[in-house]
Amino acid sequence: MNTKLLRLAASGMLAVGTVTGTVVGDALTPAGVPHSNRAYAQDADEQINIRVYQKASPAVVSVSAGSGTGSGSIITSDGLVLTNAHVVAKASGTVSVTLADGRRLPAEVIAFGESGLDLAMLRIRNQSNLPALPIAAAGSVQVGQRAFAIGNPFGRFQGTFTVGIVSRIDRQRGLIQTDAAINPGNSGGPLLNSQGELIGVNTAIFTARQGGNIGIGFAISADRVRPFLSAVREGRASRTASSSSRQQVPNITPKPLALNGQPVAGKLGSGSLTLRADSSFFDIYTFQGRVGQRVTLEMSSREIDPVLILLNPRGKELAQDNNGGGGNSARIVATLPATGRYTVIANASQAGESGAYSLRAFAGDAAGDAAGDAAGGGIDPGPQGTMNVTIQSVLGPGASVLPSDGSLYRMTTFTGRAGQTVTITLESPDFDTYLVLVSPDGKVFKENNNANNNTTDSAITATLPRSGVYRVIVNASDRDGRGRYTLTIR
Repeated sequence: MNTKLLRLAASGMLAVGTVTGTVVGDALTPAGVPHSNRAYAQDADEQINIRVYQKASPAVVSVSAGSGTGSGSIITSDGLVLTNAHVVAKASGTVSVTLADGRRLPAEVIAFGESGLDLAMLRIRNQSNLPALPIAAAGSVQVGQRAFAIGNPFGRFQGTFTVGIVSRIDRQRGLIQTDAAINPGNSGGPLLNSQGELIGVNTAIFTARQGGNIGIGFAISADRVRPFLSAVREGRASRTASSSSRQQVPNITPKPLALNGQPVAGKLGSGSLTLRADSSFFDIYTFQGRVGQRVTLEMSSREIDPVLILLNPRGKELAQDNNGGGGNSARIVATLPATGRYTVIANASQAGESGAYSLRAFAGDAAGDAAGDAAGGGIDPGPQGTMNVTIQSVLGPGASVLPSDGSLYRMTTFTGRAGQTVTITLESPDFDTYLVLVSPDGKVFKENNNANNNTTDSAITATLPRSGVYRVIVNASDRDGRGRYTLTIR
């Protein structure tokens, strides 16, 4: 057993009788960290939070444009303020800006982003020594890094500070997804890194019911902000807001989704909700789930490229997929971590992409999930003992931390039969993977760090020694490993 496996064993994570994990979402909680270490880690985290807030908050403003409110970032000491186009699109040319020190100053709307880019620039006149936010280096943002938001949620709480991580980076659409709480009124405010640098402009949330945050917020990447700033400085930026910046996103009641029911026929288009960040369409569904229940969600279409997102009852993302079903199909397989109402977001991957789709949800294998439930959830081998499951998730939000080396991990289970041969692969474009297979008696059966010398992916092929519930540990090789991964069990 190598060093990392010894640490896994020492943590109590591999002990017989520990609670089985889940496919995605809340993972196993490892043995407790000594109190002194916990206190040190907590103190270090608090110091980072305090430093970021003290450095960045003086340069964050509240923006009032008639009946609308939002947030903004001072980016030059002479008074340029970056915000969202939709915050000031209806203004007549002048808005009111409230600085962190309480001063309320008029500002002129001088530029808007083009082609639906939800950015606008304001200028506070006659200023020369305002605090300004630096912009992070191009390409420096990584999935899993900490993210901080400052803004004026609901137009009433100026200077509110929230903390999360970068959950996903969509480089094609120029978007950063984060679980840091972003609410109405945060629009136009900064998303920051641990150095207090601007990495994005908060612009949109997936919203349902009363329009509050449900764990998925979006920021326009700083890599898209820079060309806009250049256009402003060179006088090339538009002085008129695009029509998409003026759209209002209504609050809605999600549609019901029945487990093991008939497929839902939906259509994304002009009647759907629009994600303001990239003008993509989406619908929202909910279903009632119970802890340990195994659920499969599938979204297919011949007309659009589907994206599926699953949120737990607390509104936090459990899984996201856009091609796990093959072709133009998205597929999520998850063991539910809690009893409650789950939210499913059916989204198109491209701006303005419209068309019909089919959405269906299964509990268990649709023929009954008694075997899966008896095993504490996970993957059932099927009548002939074969497996064909692919799980796409993120090693980041909701993952547990291995105390011995600080690396993140998630765990899933499957029911295997003695003599059965399984192949397990773990692939990631973002981090160096580490894969462990634990037998039903709680002992490490197989482990792998590199499938070959030229890759950071991992792979295990094994003939199972006994029947029972096996555990698969998805782990990063070091404490900095975070990001997307694909786990396949065959």
